[in-house]
Amino acid sequence: MSLNGKTAVVTGSNSGIGLGVARSLAGAGANIVLNSFTDRDEDHALAKQLAEEFGVGVRYIQADMSKGDQCRALIEKAGQVDILVNNAGIQHVAPIDEFPVDKWDAIIAINMSSAFHTTAAALPGMRKSGWGRIINVASAHGLRASPYKSAYVTAKHGVVGMTKTVALETAKDPITCNAICPGYVLTPLVEAQIPDTAKEYKMSEDEVVEKVILAKQPSKQFVTVEQIGDMAIFLCSPAADQLTGQPIAMDGGWTAA
Repeated sequence: MSLNGKTAVVTGSNSGIGLGVARSLAGAGANIVLNSFTDRDEDHALAKQLAEEFGVGVRYIQADMSKGDQCRALIEKAGQVDILVNNAGIQHVAPIDEFPVDKWDAIIAINMSSAFHTTAAALPGMRKSGWGRIINVASAHGLRASPYKSAYVTAKHGVVGMTKTVALETAKDPITCNAICPGYVLTPLVEAQIPDTAKEYKMSEDEVVEKVILAKQPSKQFVTVEQIGDMAIFLCSPAADQLTGQPIAMDGGWTAA
């Protein structure tokens, strides 16, 4: 699958899932726009590193995904946007009656509303060019709930709903909109939590992975960022031309029950 000549904007992509997806798309030949809320030398160095590694154009554009105007400005600054990957997200865990209002507002803004703003800004260009792919990184929590994650679950359910709506609105265009719904993903952030969790529960690290972190994931294996990246490439391929409006669960069987 070659994405030569296409440009992909990936929000929240200087680490974790976003960076993994960006690397996969770059490996398929797409030019990449990386994004996060910081504007550090290392962010721009990361863009340069990817450009050299994959031989594609890579830029880093700072934008705070909690701000609607900055979301739209990101798309404007990117110029050509053939592939939009809405990945930016944050998390906070608390009972709903104790959930901090500022955390609720930030999670809804970054995890859900940002995808509205970027999609609304990118669609006219996709229609004009005659091709587009919108890929929303949702979550198994867009299909199932867990306690103490009210804002995150609400946002991810909202993203799945918006995915279906955008798919219907673009059904007669050569544009698709789908949501990837991963279960637990082995990112550096998760990996770093395993030793401390093992001490807290007085378990081995392997036991923590199986019995605590992956308790809901029947495969007892993490989803990898490479697998999510490969799914993104598939969604950009001609084989997926008629695949639209779908929440695609990549969760080791979590949502099968």
